[in-house]
Amino acid sequence: MYFILNEKEISVDLLPGTTLLDFIRYHKHLMGTKIGCREGDCGACTVLIGALKDNALHYRSATSCLTPLGNINGKHVVTVEGINFEKELNPIQQAMYDESATQCGFCTPGFVMSLAGFCLSGKEATYENAIAAIDGNICRCTGYKSIERAAIKIATLLQKRKNEEPAQFVANEKILPEYFKTIKDRIAVVQNTQPSTINYQLSTQLVGGGTDLYVQKHDEMVYANSQYVLYVEDLKGIIKNENKYVIGGACTVTDLSESKVMQDYFPDLQKHIKLISSTPIRNIATIAGNFVNASPIGDLTIFFLALDAKLILNDGKTKREISLRNFYKGYKQLDKTPEEYIEQICFELPDKNTKFNFEKVSKRTYLDIASVNAAISITIENNIITDASLSAGGVGPIPAYLEKTSVFLKNKNISEELISKAIDIAQTEITPISDARGTEAYKRLLLSQLVKAHFVTLFPGLEIEKILS
Repeated sequence: MYFILNEKEISVDLLPGTTLLDFIRYHKHLMGTKIGCREGDCGACTVLIGALKDNALHYRSATSCLTPLGNINGKHVVTVEGINFEKELNPIQQAMYDESATQCGFCTPGFVMSLAGFCLSGKEATYENAIAAIDGNICRCTGYKSIERAAIKIATLLQKRKNEEPAQFVANEKILPEYFKTIKDRIAVVQNTQPSTINYQLSTQLVGGGTDLYVQKHDEMVYANSQYVLYVEDLKGIIKNENKYVIGGACTVTDLSESKVMQDYFPDLQKHIKLISSTPIRNIATIAGNFVNASPIGDLTIFFLALDAKLILNDGKTKREISLRNFYKGYKQLDKTPEEYIEQICFELPDKNTKFNFEKVSKRTYLDIASVNAAISITIENNIITDASLSAGGVGPIPAYLEKTSVFLKNKNISEELISKAIDIAQTEITPISDARGTEAYKRLLLSQLVKAHFVTLFPGLEIEKILS
Protein backbone atom coordinates (compact mmCIF):
# COMPACT_ATOMS: atom_id res chain seq x y z
CA MET A 1 0.00 0.00 0.00
CA TYR A 2 1.22 3.45 -0.91
CA PHE A 3 -0.18 6.71 0.40
CA ILE A 4 0.72 10.08 1.88
CA LEU A 5 0.77 10.29 5.67
CA ASN A 6 0.80 13.94 6.70
CA GLU A 7 3.71 15.37 4.66
CA LYS A 8 5.46 12.12 3.69
CA GLU A 9 4.78 9.51 1.04
CA ILE A 10 5.08 6.05 2.53
CA SER A 11 4.90 2.43 1.44
CA VAL A 12 3.35 -0.03 3.88
CA ASP A 13 3.74 -3.79 3.89
CA LEU A 14 1.15 -4.79 6.50
CA LEU A 15 -2.06 -6.76 6.46
CA PRO A 16 -4.56 -4.48 4.68
CA GLY A 17 -7.13 -5.32 7.36
CA THR A 18 -5.01 -3.57 10.00
CA THR A 19 -6.84 -0.53 11.29
CA LEU A 20 -5.47 2.89 10.45
CA LEU A 21 -5.55 3.75 14.17
CA ASP A 22 -3.23 0.88 15.09
CA PHE A 23 -0.90 1.71 12.22
CA ILE A 24 -0.71 5.37 13.21
CA ARG A 25 0.01 4.68 16.88
CA TYR A 26 1.90 1.40 16.99
CA HIS A 27 3.84 1.51 13.74
CA LYS A 28 4.37 5.24 13.16
CA HIS A 29 4.26 6.19 16.87
CA LEU A 30 2.04 9.22 16.26
CA MET A 31 0.34 9.33 19.62
CA GLY A 32 -1.86 12.38 19.09
CA THR A 33 -4.58 10.16 17.62
CA LYS A 34 -6.21 8.62 20.69
CA ILE A 35 -7.73 5.19 21.33
CA GLY A 36 -11.20 5.62 22.78
CA CYS A 37 -14.23 3.46 22.18
CA ARG A 38 -12.95 1.61 19.07
CA GLU A 39 -16.54 1.68 17.83
CA GLY A 40 -16.65 5.00 15.98
CA ASP A 41 -18.67 6.77 18.68
CA CYS A 42 -16.31 9.02 20.61
CA GLY A 43 -14.30 10.70 17.84
CA ALA A 44 -10.99 10.64 19.74
CA CYS A 45 -9.31 8.83 16.84
CA THR A 46 -10.53 11.19 14.09
CA VAL A 47 -8.26 11.75 11.11
CA LEU A 48 -8.75 13.28 7.66
CA ILE A 49 -8.67 11.34 4.41
CA GLY A 50 -8.01 13.31 1.23
CA ALA A 51 -8.67 12.12 -2.32
CA LEU A 52 -8.97 13.59 -5.80
CA LYS A 53 -12.41 13.66 -7.36
CA ASP A 54 -13.20 15.45 -10.61
CA ASN A 55 -9.77 17.08 -10.43
CA ALA A 56 -10.58 18.61 -7.06
CA LEU A 57 -9.04 17.67 -3.72
CA HIS A 58 -11.64 16.56 -1.18
CA TYR A 59 -11.05 15.87 2.50
CA ARG A 60 -13.41 14.06 4.84
CA SER A 61 -13.09 13.22 8.50
CA ALA A 62 -13.07 9.55 9.44
CA THR A 63 -12.78 7.37 12.52
CA SER A 64 -9.42 5.65 12.17
CA CYS A 65 -10.45 2.87 14.57
CA LEU A 66 -12.84 1.52 11.90
CA THR A 67 -10.77 2.30 8.80
CA PRO A 68 -8.71 -0.56 7.33
CA LEU A 69 -5.41 0.28 5.69
CA GLY A 70 -6.75 -1.25 2.49
CA ASN A 71 -9.14 1.67 2.15
CA ILE A 72 -6.52 4.40 2.30
CA ASN A 73 -4.25 3.14 -0.47
CA GLY A 74 -3.51 6.09 -2.74
CA LYS A 75 -4.96 8.67 -0.34
CA HIS A 76 -3.71 11.49 1.87
CA VAL A 77 -4.09 10.70 5.57
CA VAL A 78 -3.79 13.60 8.01
CA THR A 79 -3.34 13.16 11.76
CA VAL A 80 -3.16 15.93 14.34
CA GLU A 81 0.63 15.94 13.96
CA GLY A 82 0.12 16.78 10.29
CA ILE A 83 -1.61 20.08 11.03
CA ASN A 84 0.87 21.34 13.63
CA PHE A 85 3.01 24.40 13.04
CA GLU A 86 6.63 24.20 14.05
CA LYS A 87 6.74 26.78 16.84
CA GLU A 88 3.17 27.86 17.50
CA LEU A 89 -0.40 26.63 17.65
CA ASN A 90 -2.39 26.75 14.46
CA PRO A 91 -5.52 28.97 14.57
CA ILE A 92 -7.80 25.99 15.26
CA GLN A 93 -5.73 24.93 18.24
CA GLN A 94 -5.41 28.55 19.37
CA ALA A 95 -9.19 29.01 19.32
CA MET A 96 -9.61 25.91 21.49
CA TYR A 97 -6.99 27.28 23.90
CA ASP A 98 -8.41 30.81 24.00
CA GLU A 99 -11.93 29.57 24.74
CA SER A 100 -10.79 27.10 27.44
CA ALA A 101 -12.26 24.34 25.29
CA THR A 102 -10.15 21.58 26.78
CA GLN A 103 -9.53 20.08 30.20
CA CYS A 104 -8.04 16.59 30.30
CA GLY A 105 -7.26 16.96 26.57
CA PHE A 106 -7.94 13.35 25.59
CA CYS A 107 -10.71 14.24 23.15
CA THR A 108 -9.11 17.47 21.95
CA PRO A 109 -7.12 16.09 18.96
CA GLY A 110 -10.34 14.62 17.57
CA PHE A 111 -12.17 17.94 17.85
CA VAL A 112 -9.26 19.77 16.26
CA MET A 113 -9.17 17.30 13.36
CA SER A 114 -12.91 17.55 12.76
CA LEU A 115 -12.66 21.34 12.69
CA ALA A 116 -9.68 21.07 10.34
CA GLY A 117 -11.89 18.92 8.14
CA PHE A 118 -14.47 21.71 8.17
CA CYS A 119 -11.78 24.17 7.06
CA LEU A 120 -10.88 21.86 4.17
CA SER A 121 -14.45 20.96 3.21
CA GLY A 122 -15.34 24.00 1.14
CA LYS A 123 -18.67 24.28 2.96
CA GLU A 124 -20.13 27.68 3.72
CA ALA A 125 -18.47 29.28 6.72
CA THR A 126 -21.48 29.26 9.03
CA TYR A 127 -21.92 28.45 12.69
CA GLU A 128 -24.25 25.58 11.78
CA ASN A 129 -21.71 23.94 9.47
CA ALA A 130 -18.91 24.35 12.01
CA ILE A 131 -21.00 22.67 14.72
CA ALA A 132 -22.09 19.93 12.32
CA ALA A 133 -18.44 19.10 11.66
CA ILE A 134 -17.93 18.07 15.31
CA ASP A 135 -21.13 16.07 15.68
CA GLY A 136 -19.09 12.87 15.93
CA ASN A 137 -16.87 14.06 18.77
CA ILE A 138 -17.68 13.54 22.43
CA CYS A 139 -16.19 15.43 25.40
CA ARG A 140 -16.99 14.30 28.93
CA CYS A 141 -15.27 16.92 31.07
CA THR A 142 -15.03 20.33 29.37
CA GLY A 143 -18.58 21.27 28.45
CA TYR A 144 -19.59 21.98 24.91
CA LYS A 145 -20.24 25.72 25.03
CA SER A 146 -16.54 26.58 25.08
CA ILE A 147 -15.96 24.21 22.15
CA GLU A 148 -18.85 25.83 20.29
CA ARG A 149 -17.30 29.26 20.84
CA ALA A 150 -14.04 27.97 19.37
CA ALA A 151 -15.94 26.59 16.37
CA ILE A 152 -17.52 30.01 15.79
CA LYS A 153 -14.08 31.62 15.75
CA ILE A 154 -12.90 29.10 13.18
CA ALA A 155 -15.95 29.70 10.99
CA THR A 156 -15.13 33.42 11.08
CA LEU A 157 -11.62 32.71 9.79
CA LEU A 158 -13.11 31.07 6.69
CA GLN A 159 -15.57 33.78 5.74
CA LYS A 160 -13.25 35.59 3.35
CA ARG A 161 -12.65 32.49 1.23
CA LYS A 162 -14.20 33.01 -2.20
CA ASN A 163 -13.63 30.53 -5.03
CA GLU A 164 -10.19 29.48 -3.86
CA GLU A 165 -9.67 25.74 -3.33
CA PRO A 166 -9.95 25.00 0.39
CA ALA A 167 -6.49 23.43 0.71
CA GLN A 168 -4.88 26.41 -1.01
CA PHE A 169 -6.86 28.87 1.09
CA VAL A 170 -6.03 27.33 4.49
CA ALA A 171 -2.35 27.13 3.55
CA ASN A 172 -2.24 30.72 2.27
CA GLU A 173 -4.02 31.99 5.37
CA LYS A 174 -1.73 29.94 7.63
CA ILE A 175 -4.65 28.07 9.13
CA LEU A 176 -2.95 24.79 8.22
CA PRO A 177 0.67 24.09 7.17
CA GLU A 178 1.98 25.20 3.80
CA TYR A 179 2.56 21.68 2.52
CA PHE A 180 -1.19 21.37 1.87
CA LYS A 181 -0.57 23.49 -1.27
CA THR A 182 1.41 20.63 -2.82
CA ILE A 183 -0.91 17.73 -2.00
CA LYS A 184 -3.16 18.02 -5.04
CA ASP A 185 -0.30 17.46 -7.48
CA ARG A 186 1.33 14.78 -5.32
CA ILE A 187 -1.83 12.79 -4.77
CA ALA A 188 -2.57 12.71 -8.48
CA VAL A 189 0.42 10.38 -8.76
CA VAL A 190 -0.16 8.42 -5.57
CA GLN A 191 -3.85 7.86 -6.24
CA ASN A 192 -3.05 5.80 -9.33
CA THR A 193 -2.12 2.96 -6.96
CA GLN A 194 -5.78 2.60 -5.97
CA PRO A 195 -7.54 -0.18 -7.96
CA SER A 196 -10.49 0.98 -10.05
CA THR A 197 -12.09 -2.46 -10.46
CA ILE A 198 -12.81 -5.51 -8.35
CA ASN A 199 -10.40 -8.44 -8.56
CA TYR A 200 -12.48 -11.56 -8.11
CA GLN A 201 -9.48 -13.80 -7.59
CA LEU A 202 -8.11 -11.61 -4.85
CA SER A 203 -10.69 -12.05 -2.13
CA THR A 204 -13.78 -13.73 -0.85
CA GLN A 205 -15.11 -10.73 1.07
CA LEU A 206 -15.69 -7.14 0.04
CA VAL A 207 -15.32 -4.47 2.71
CA GLY A 208 -16.80 -1.00 2.28
CA GLY A 209 -16.49 1.46 5.13
CA GLY A 210 -16.19 -1.25 7.77
CA THR A 211 -18.28 0.77 10.21
CA ASP A 212 -20.14 -2.31 11.44
CA LEU A 213 -17.72 -5.12 10.61
CA TYR A 214 -14.89 -3.58 12.62
CA VAL A 215 -17.15 -3.05 15.61
CA GLN A 216 -18.43 -6.63 15.60
CA LYS A 217 -15.34 -8.49 14.38
CA HIS A 218 -12.33 -6.29 14.98
CA ASP A 219 -9.67 -9.00 15.40
CA GLU A 220 -11.17 -11.27 12.76
CA MET A 221 -11.26 -8.49 10.17
CA VAL A 222 -7.55 -7.77 10.54
CA TYR A 223 -6.75 -11.23 9.17
CA ALA A 224 -9.75 -11.67 6.85
CA ASN A 225 -9.21 -12.37 3.16
CA SER A 226 -10.85 -9.19 1.94
CA GLN A 227 -10.86 -6.61 -0.78
CA TYR A 228 -11.38 -3.02 0.21
CA VAL A 229 -13.79 -1.22 -2.08
CA LEU A 230 -14.65 2.10 -0.42
CA TYR A 231 -12.89 4.00 -3.21
CA VAL A 232 -13.21 1.53 -6.09
CA GLU A 233 -14.50 3.58 -9.03
CA ASP A 234 -16.62 0.78 -10.46
CA LEU A 235 -18.79 0.94 -7.34
CA LYS A 236 -18.98 4.72 -7.02
CA GLY A 237 -21.03 7.29 -8.86
CA ILE A 238 -24.59 8.57 -8.65
CA ILE A 239 -26.45 8.91 -11.95
CA LYS A 240 -29.88 10.25 -12.92
CA ASN A 241 -31.14 8.33 -15.94
CA GLU A 242 -34.43 9.93 -16.98
CA ASN A 243 -36.60 9.32 -13.90
CA LYS A 244 -34.42 6.54 -12.47
CA TYR A 245 -31.72 7.23 -9.90
CA VAL A 246 -28.74 4.85 -9.87
CA ILE A 247 -26.34 4.77 -6.92
CA GLY A 248 -23.06 2.86 -6.79
CA GLY A 249 -22.89 0.30 -3.98
CA ALA A 250 -19.78 1.90 -2.44
CA CYS A 251 -21.33 5.38 -2.33
CA THR A 252 -21.39 6.68 1.21
CA VAL A 253 -24.14 8.35 3.18
CA THR A 254 -22.29 11.64 2.67
CA ASP A 255 -22.20 11.07 -1.09
CA LEU A 256 -25.96 10.63 -0.98
CA SER A 257 -26.57 13.70 1.18
CA GLU A 258 -24.38 15.90 -1.05
CA SER A 259 -26.15 14.81 -4.24
CA LYS A 260 -27.89 17.77 -5.85
CA VAL A 261 -30.52 15.50 -7.37
CA MET A 262 -31.35 13.98 -3.99
CA GLN A 263 -31.58 17.42 -2.43
CA ASP A 264 -33.92 18.61 -5.19
CA TYR A 265 -36.27 15.63 -4.99
CA PHE A 266 -36.10 15.21 -1.20
CA PRO A 267 -36.21 18.71 0.30
CA ASP A 268 -35.95 17.40 3.88
CA LEU A 269 -32.99 15.15 3.09
CA GLN A 270 -30.56 16.94 5.39
CA LYS A 271 -32.98 16.67 8.29
CA HIS A 272 -33.31 12.94 7.66
CA ILE A 273 -29.57 12.36 7.22
CA LYS A 274 -28.82 14.19 10.46
CA LEU A 275 -30.64 11.39 12.29
CA ILE A 276 -28.23 8.83 10.82
CA SER A 277 -25.01 8.43 12.80
CA SER A 278 -22.35 11.18 12.75
CA THR A 279 -20.33 13.05 10.13
CA PRO A 280 -17.17 10.85 10.36
CA ILE A 281 -19.25 7.67 10.11
CA ARG A 282 -21.44 9.01 7.29
CA ASN A 283 -18.22 9.87 5.44
CA ILE A 284 -17.18 6.20 5.21
CA ALA A 285 -20.36 4.16 5.75
CA THR A 286 -21.64 2.75 2.44
CA ILE A 287 -25.25 2.37 1.40
CA ALA A 288 -24.76 -1.22 0.23
CA GLY A 289 -23.04 -2.02 3.51
CA ASN A 290 -26.08 -0.81 5.41
CA PHE A 291 -28.28 -3.15 3.36
CA VAL A 292 -26.01 -6.20 3.64
CA ASN A 293 -25.58 -5.67 7.37
CA ALA A 294 -29.27 -6.64 7.51
CA SER A 295 -29.93 -4.89 10.80
CA PRO A 296 -33.67 -4.79 11.54
CA ILE A 297 -33.23 -1.10 12.35
CA GLY A 298 -30.85 -0.04 9.57
CA ASP A 299 -31.78 3.58 8.87
CA LEU A 300 -30.94 3.62 5.16
CA THR A 301 -32.58 0.23 4.68
CA ILE A 302 -35.86 1.60 6.02
CA PHE A 303 -35.40 4.75 3.93
CA PHE A 304 -34.99 2.82 0.69
CA LEU A 305 -37.64 0.20 1.45
CA ALA A 306 -40.23 2.96 1.26
CA LEU A 307 -38.80 3.99 -2.13
CA ASP A 308 -39.12 0.43 -3.49
CA ALA A 309 -35.41 0.34 -4.31
CA LYS A 310 -33.99 -2.39 -6.54
CA LEU A 311 -30.56 -3.95 -6.11
CA ILE A 312 -28.23 -5.05 -8.90
CA LEU A 313 -26.29 -8.07 -7.61
CA ASN A 314 -23.08 -9.15 -9.33
CA ASP A 315 -21.07 -12.34 -8.75
CA GLY A 316 -18.37 -11.52 -11.27
CA LYS A 317 -20.02 -13.51 -14.04
CA THR A 318 -23.69 -12.63 -14.03
CA LYS A 319 -25.91 -9.88 -12.75
CA ARG A 320 -29.45 -10.00 -11.46
CA GLU A 321 -31.97 -7.52 -10.11
CA ILE A 322 -33.85 -8.05 -6.87
CA SER A 323 -36.19 -5.80 -4.94
CA LEU A 324 -34.89 -4.66 -1.57
CA ARG A 325 -38.26 -5.74 -0.21
CA ASN A 326 -37.42 -9.34 -1.14
CA PHE A 327 -33.79 -9.21 -0.03
CA TYR A 328 -34.36 -10.24 3.59
CA LYS A 329 -35.37 -13.85 4.29
CA GLY A 330 -34.95 -13.94 8.04
CA TYR A 331 -32.82 -12.44 10.78
CA LYS A 332 -29.46 -11.65 9.11
CA GLN A 333 -30.43 -13.93 6.19
CA LEU A 334 -30.18 -12.51 2.67
CA ASP A 335 -31.28 -13.61 -0.78
CA LYS A 336 -27.65 -13.38 -1.89
CA THR A 337 -24.92 -15.92 -2.60
CA PRO A 338 -21.52 -15.47 -0.88
CA GLU A 339 -20.04 -14.44 -4.24
CA GLU A 340 -22.60 -11.73 -4.95
CA TYR A 341 -22.20 -8.11 -3.98
CA ILE A 342 -24.43 -5.08 -4.43
CA GLU A 343 -23.14 -3.28 -7.48
CA GLN A 344 -25.90 -0.66 -7.73
CA ILE A 345 -29.05 0.56 -6.03
CA CYS A 346 -31.75 2.15 -8.15
CA PHE A 347 -35.22 3.60 -7.63
CA GLU A 348 -37.76 5.79 -9.38
CA LEU A 349 -37.53 9.44 -8.40
CA PRO A 350 -40.78 10.82 -6.93
CA ASP A 351 -43.04 13.04 -9.04
CA LYS A 352 -44.53 16.37 -7.99
CA ASN A 353 -47.45 14.68 -6.23
CA THR A 354 -45.29 12.34 -4.15
CA LYS A 355 -44.09 13.18 -0.67
CA PHE A 356 -41.50 11.38 1.45
CA ASN A 357 -40.72 11.35 5.16
CA PHE A 358 -38.37 9.51 7.52
CA GLU A 359 -38.80 9.36 11.29
CA LYS A 360 -36.65 7.84 14.02
CA VAL A 361 -36.87 7.46 17.78
CA SER A 362 -33.83 6.48 19.83
CA LYS A 363 -32.64 6.93 23.41
CA ARG A 364 -30.60 9.90 22.19
CA THR A 365 -31.97 12.11 19.43
CA TYR A 366 -28.72 11.87 17.50
CA LEU A 367 -25.77 9.47 17.32
CA ASP A 368 -27.78 6.47 18.39
CA ILE A 369 -29.34 3.27 17.06
CA ALA A 370 -33.09 3.49 16.57
CA SER A 371 -35.61 1.94 18.91
CA VAL A 372 -38.05 2.24 16.02
CA ASN A 373 -37.67 4.04 12.69
CA ALA A 374 -40.12 4.43 9.83
CA ALA A 375 -40.37 5.90 6.34
CA ILE A 376 -43.22 6.64 3.98
CA SER A 377 -43.55 7.52 0.31
CA ILE A 378 -47.05 8.70 -0.51
CA THR A 379 -48.64 10.09 -3.66
CA ILE A 380 -51.66 12.38 -3.36
CA GLU A 381 -53.99 13.67 -6.08
CA ASN A 382 -57.02 15.75 -5.09
CA ASN A 383 -56.62 14.63 -1.49
CA ILE A 384 -56.83 10.97 -2.55
CA ILE A 385 -53.90 8.64 -1.87
CA THR A 386 -53.07 7.06 -5.22
CA ASP A 387 -49.98 5.22 -3.97
CA ALA A 388 -48.33 4.57 -0.61
CA SER A 389 -45.30 2.67 0.69
CA LEU A 390 -44.65 2.39 4.41
CA SER A 391 -41.63 0.74 6.03
CA ALA A 392 -40.51 0.31 9.63
CA GLY A 393 -37.52 -0.94 11.59
CA GLY A 394 -37.16 -2.30 15.11
CA VAL A 395 -40.51 -4.06 14.90
CA GLY A 396 -39.45 -7.54 13.79
CA PRO A 397 -36.47 -9.72 12.86
CA ILE A 398 -35.97 -8.03 9.48
CA PRO A 399 -36.43 -4.50 8.10
CA ALA A 400 -40.16 -4.43 7.41
CA TYR A 401 -42.09 -3.27 4.38
CA LEU A 402 -45.65 -2.93 5.70
CA GLU A 403 -47.41 -4.25 2.63
CA LYS A 404 -50.93 -4.63 4.05
CA THR A 405 -50.88 -1.12 5.47
CA SER A 406 -49.54 0.32 2.23
CA VAL A 407 -52.23 -1.40 0.16
CA PHE A 408 -54.95 -0.28 2.59
CA LEU A 409 -54.01 3.39 2.21
CA LYS A 410 -54.38 3.43 -1.58
CA ASN A 411 -57.37 5.06 -3.29
CA LYS A 412 -58.67 6.64 -0.07
CA ASN A 413 -59.15 10.15 1.27
CA ILE A 414 -56.85 11.26 4.05
CA SER A 415 -58.71 11.46 7.33
CA GLU A 416 -58.21 10.81 11.00
CA GLU A 417 -60.25 7.64 10.68
CA LEU A 418 -58.09 6.40 7.80
CA ILE A 419 -54.88 6.97 9.73
CA SER A 420 -56.25 5.23 12.83
CA LYS A 421 -57.29 2.20 10.77
CA ALA A 422 -53.91 2.14 9.03
CA ILE A 423 -52.22 2.06 12.42
CA ASP A 424 -54.40 -0.87 13.49
CA ILE A 425 -53.40 -2.78 10.35
CA ALA A 426 -49.72 -1.93 10.86
CA GLN A 427 -49.91 -3.44 14.32
CA THR A 428 -50.90 -6.78 12.78
CA GLU A 429 -47.82 -6.76 10.52
CA ILE A 430 -45.17 -6.37 13.21
CA THR A 431 -43.65 -8.70 15.81
CA PRO A 432 -41.45 -6.56 18.08
CA ILE A 433 -39.64 -8.05 21.06
CA SER A 434 -38.58 -6.51 24.34
CA ASP A 435 -34.86 -5.71 24.48
CA ALA A 436 -32.43 -2.97 25.49
CA ARG A 437 -34.11 -0.55 23.08
CA GLY A 438 -37.55 -0.87 24.67
CA THR A 439 -40.37 -3.21 25.52
CA GLU A 440 -42.67 -4.75 22.94
CA ALA A 441 -45.49 -2.47 24.06
CA TYR A 442 -43.26 0.60 23.80
CA LYS A 443 -42.17 -0.26 20.25
CA ARG A 444 -45.78 -0.79 19.19
CA LEU A 445 -46.63 2.62 20.62
CA LEU A 446 -43.66 4.18 18.84
CA LEU A 447 -44.71 2.83 15.46
CA SER A 448 -48.22 4.20 15.95
CA GLN A 449 -46.82 7.61 16.82
CA LEU A 450 -44.41 7.60 13.88
CA VAL A 451 -47.19 6.80 11.42
CA LYS A 452 -49.12 9.75 12.82
CA ALA A 453 -45.99 11.91 12.61
CA HIS A 454 -45.65 11.10 8.90
CA PHE A 455 -49.05 12.55 8.13
CA VAL A 456 -48.73 15.56 10.42
CA THR A 457 -45.33 16.39 8.88
CA LEU A 458 -46.33 15.88 5.25
CA PHE A 459 -49.81 17.43 5.37
CA PRO A 460 -49.64 20.32 7.86
CA GLY A 461 -52.65 22.02 6.29
CA LEU A 462 -54.98 19.14 7.04
CA GLU A 463 -57.03 18.98 10.21
CA ILE A 464 -55.26 15.91 11.57
CA GLU A 465 -52.94 17.38 14.20
CA LYS A 466 -55.16 16.19 17.08
CA ILE A 467 -54.57 12.54 16.19
CA LEU A 468 -51.21 12.83 17.93
CA SER A 469 -52.97 13.22 21.28
